[in-house]
Amino acid sequence: MPAERIDDLRRALTSVADPTKAPSMAAYMKDRFPFLGVTAPERRVAQRPFVAAGKHATSAELLDRADACWAQPEREFQYTAIDLLVRRVAAIEPTDLPRVETLIRSKSWWDTVDALASNVVGPMVAAEPALAEVMDRWIDDDLWIARTAILHQLKWSEHTDTGRLFGYIDRRCGDADFFLRKACGWALREYSKTDPDAVRRYVADRGDRLSGLTRREALKRIGP
Repeated sequence: MPAERIDDLRRALTSVADPTKAPSMAAYMKDRFPFLGVTAPERRVAQRPFVAAGKHATSAELLDRADACWAQPEREFQYTAIDLLVRRVAAIEPTDLPRVETLIRSKSWWDTVDALASNVVGPMVAAEPALAEVMDRWIDDDLWIARTAILHQLKWSEHTDTGRLFGYIDRRCGDADFFLRKACGWALREYSKTDPDAVRRYVADRGDRLSGLTRREALKRIGP
């Protein structure tokens, strides 16, 4: 991707940045990433030319743009990349899932991972069901890849593959990691909007196998 596109994006973001907001934004992310200090509404306006330039981009070109954003230190660039990919997710080829995986594995934290899981990986798997076999491998991978597998069906509602949803949670519910336990509960809570009885039965059947966090999240909307 031409370097000037990233330079133009940086100028646009910097022009609306409030550096006094950057420390608190970084603190919210546990100081893992620097920020320019651009709020989400201001960023969406500033990034419009960059996102619009990807209107007719190929899958590879879209991911080249995302890679260029990922290479920037400030977190607002990664958010812009995600907005671009979400807008053009139908154009991303199934064969490019490994490139999306690289984004998930890079600069990983819940903000980017969750957005990629539910808004990019999920639609890709829905469009190409054979990719579900990749999710079957991802569930046994590291924290953020497994969280992606758990959350990729988050917006599928009645199209959710409950065998995979419940099976994935069975395989990772014993993990002590907060982010995996939270993901298990969140996925169940979202599915409870579609089939509350199925979620109640699942939670009841698993008993103490589910952490308190997972149980609370799963039943938050529907009660025991």
